Amino acid sequence: MTSKAARAAKASAPDSSDRAEADTVAFDVIDGIAWVRFNRPEKRNCMSPKLNRQMMRVLDELEFREDVLVLVLSGEGTSWSAGMDLKEYFRETEAEGLPGVRRAQRESYGWWRRLRWYQKPTIAMVNGWCFGGGYGPLFACDLAFAAEEAQFGLSEINWGILPGGGATKVARELMPFRKAMYHALMGENIDGKTAAEWGLVNEALPGDQLKARVEQVAKVLMEKNPVALKAAKDAIRRVGEMTYDNAEDYLVRAQEAANSFDNHGRKEGIKQFIDEKSYKPGLGAYDKKSS
Repeated sequence: MTSKAARAAKASAPDSSDRAEADTVAFDVIDGIAWVRFNRPEKRNCMSPKLNRQMMRVLDELEFREDVLVLVLSGEGTSWSAGMDLKEYFRETEAEGLPGVRRAQRESYGWWRRLRWYQKPTIAMVNGWCFGGGYGPLFACDLAFAAEEAQFGLSEINWGILPGGGATKVARELMPFRKAMYHALMGENIDGKTAAEWGLVNEALPGDQLKARVEQVAKVLMEKNPVALKAAKDAIRRVGEMTYDNAEDYLVRAQEAANSFDNHGRKEGIKQFIDEKSYKPGLGAYDKKSS
């Protein structure tokens, strides 16, 4: 293609800044799994104020739907999310002064925070680029699986800022100290395999196997007691910042609260194990259909 033809093709391509706010996030609910997708493939799914607002609406809609048991977050096209939209999230909001900056931060950090404490188990399915601000929702998801060819990067250092918006905290939380320091200072990309080795994701798989693996994990989660799942995922996040004694006390209270909320499910699980001997907790979940 000639340079002139290439420019013409680029000019005729859809501009995601013109995309309706409601179209910046797509989702389908299939057999208990909500497949939620960043939907700005023309911009490598960069997060704009429009997308951030719409993502909060989608999370609101799905959180307590009875037909949603697990939420999977992915991206349309060849990227997961290349981070924050430099033009729409930074330049345009900064032009509005401090009120615009703070509003944009509340909108983005707000849905990441919501996702961290979501009612249902969540899985990040990283199908492509994951950069900078993308580490916020990556960390917010309970589990993460990546394509081996996916690219991860904290490129902020290359354009003169530190990895903000929680990205530095995410790197330090998930990676060993030396790996996190190298990642933040060098601005080099790593692939999905390395991301798994460094702790950013649980596993990396060939891209054509990624969705099947995520669906497999989601189906296992769907068999667990939902009250216990919520309590366990919250506990893992909370105890990381506690002393052992404080964590021990918190977990006692959390278990008591979960028991009082879903005591029947707990009793059914114990009955199936001790009395009926129909399952072993170390090898699978009890049969919720019998409770």
